[in-house]
Amino acid sequence: MRKVMIAAGLLAAGISSASAATLDTVKQRGTLVCGVSAGFAGFSAPDSQGNYKGLDVDYCRALAAGVLGDPNKVRYVALTAQNRFTALQSGEIDVLYRNSTQTFLRGVTLGLRQGPVNFYDGQGFVVKKDTGVKDLKGLNGATVCVAQGTTHEVTLGDYGRANGIDWKPLVFDRVDTMYQTFFGGRCDAMTQDASALAGAVATAAPNAADYVVLPQTISKEPLGPFTRNGDEVWSDIITWLHYGLIEAEELGITQANVDEMTKSQIPAIQRLLGTSGDLGSRLGLDNKWLVAAIKSGGNYGEIFERNVGKASPLKLERGLNGTWSKGGLMYAIPFK
Repeated sequence: MRKVMIAAGLLAAGISSASAATLDTVKQRGTLVCGVSAGFAGFSAPDSQGNYKGLDVDYCRALAAGVLGDPNKVRYVALTAQNRFTALQSGEIDVLYRNSTQTFLRGVTLGLRQGPVNFYDGQGFVVKKDTGVKDLKGLNGATVCVAQGTTHEVTLGDYGRANGIDWKPLVFDRVDTMYQTFFGGRCDAMTQDASALAGAVATAAPNAADYVVLPQTISKEPLGPFTRNGDEVWSDIITWLHYGLIEAEELGITQANVDEMTKSQIPAIQRLLGTSGDLGSRLGLDNKWLVAAIKSGGNYGEIFERNVGKASPLKLERGLNGTWSKGGLMYAIPFK
């Protein structure tokens, strides 16, 4: 009878033993295991000291801060495009933050849940300036470097067939090898997310001024985290972390002022920062979990600008990744 009552209580609180599995594991372990890439400048790449930096890395740090109280309690697992989903399915990692495109088939066939989009991108192409190529038609007959196991590989074939462009894919299982090959002159062009191409030119090209990312994109690439199906509480935490970082930007809450903002009398700020509403406890977390998350690296705008925006080597515009009030697609679900 006691077991039935306990189970009923958990279900009433919205947290079943099955759905809280990853949260419990992370807390017991004391470390978040985050699946990332090892070579995408601006998103996830080790610096000269071996410390991972990037937009995806900052999400891992914010998650560790919110759940464990320390943004440094993260173990990063570098994954390829081919093994990233298997690593999550098998439990090798707790969450996948690896600039991964969300698609229908990935959403319904992998046993994984797609979290909210944290970067809107599109598949682009980079060429050497001295080739004189100005648009995609100029790549007819070209050899194009592309990474295996990505949406880019499929879209490249689809777009070529639909538009009468006969390009020749040269497929690589490692991104670093693809970069070396392209910048070594073996391919006429390289295709990837436009943001990743900008990062590659900025950090891996012999001379960045010799290359240009073409203005056309051939796909929608909504990037975001992945979690396992059946782990509702953990998936909710991933979801509301993102919305919390967006909401913080909308409300003017930054890494520098978040402690001072906890004294605010504005209801929306009080709920977000846990001084009223008891929202964190409904996820099995401290009510001020988002205070810790924001202190780790700032709001979404700060994370964007530092890693891929004008303050970074990539120097990307906010564009679709701006907040809704400034013409972008980033929009936080209300915390109430």
